[in-house]
Amino acid sequence: MDAKNEIREFLTSRRARITPEQVGLPIYGENRRVPGLRREEVALLAGVSVDYYTRLERGNAHGVSDSVLDALARALRLDEAERSHLFDLARAAQPAVATRKRRATKQQIRPAVQRILDAMTHAPAFIRNGRLDILAANQLGYALYSTYLTPGRPANTARFVFLDPRAEHFYHDWDHVANELVAILRSEAGRNPYDRDLTNLIGELSTQSEIFRTKWATHNVRFHDTGTKQLHHPIVGDLELTYEAMELSADDGLTMFAYTAEPGTKSEQALHLLGSWVATPVEPAVRTTDQA
Repeated sequence: MDAKNEIREFLTSRRARITPEQVGLPIYGENRRVPGLRREEVALLAGVSVDYYTRLERGNAHGVSDSVLDALARALRLDEAERSHLFDLARAAQPAVATRKRRATKQQIRPAVQRILDAMTHAPAFIRNGRLDILAANQLGYALYSTYLTPGRPANTARFVFLDPRAEHFYHDWDHVANELVAILRSEAGRNPYDRDLTNLIGELSTQSEIFRTKWATHNVRFHDTGTKQLHHPIVGDLELTYEAMELSADDGLTMFAYTAEPGTKSEQALHLLGSWVATPVEPAVRTTDQA
């Protein structure tokens, strides 16, 4: 990915969504050629020269200070995820950082971490990296996502959502989930723009899904710390679950997600039913033979 181009498109998309009225600026003339703020208006709000801001928006972030980035974040009304993304893009555009694309080392789940997963018998849980590869899960986690997860075979959530027709039936709020996943991948691309595996994934999704291409072009980013998921499971039916994300501090780039249901709800009953279904042993087929 081209870090300079990413900065240009991100800054352009952010100023396009803010009107002068929103930031208390007067409007001169009725025929504005841009839907949002002009470059000179962003520069005014950030307290920098128009030439300096123009250079930044063209992707030349060499030597830009944190104070200037903070000023731009305030001027463009960036949220915390967007602000972090801007800093990531500026860092990636520095000459010392712009190296050749690299393939990330294979991420392994430590036995102690797998034991923690397995000890969580009443909550579906799994571990995911920044590219949305699910690398491990507990028994209930595999059961919850049995539509596309198989023990011992890592799967990618974005591939399932955008390339598998079953996803729209599995996720009640498919469009919201799709927007979230694209925003998460955008954030990861800002942190690791030279990760070849990530670039290949984005290229694959862009080539095969027009919806992904359209959402990718919005340059939206977000943190994925907590929220709810509305799912339709093929065995137990509809569930509304709350998830919490916990970064594994000893395993860079890996995050554990755990799901729970609100007590006393149908979703809790369905989750208990899913746990019972998982715990039920499968009877081996009995082979009969004719007796002489």
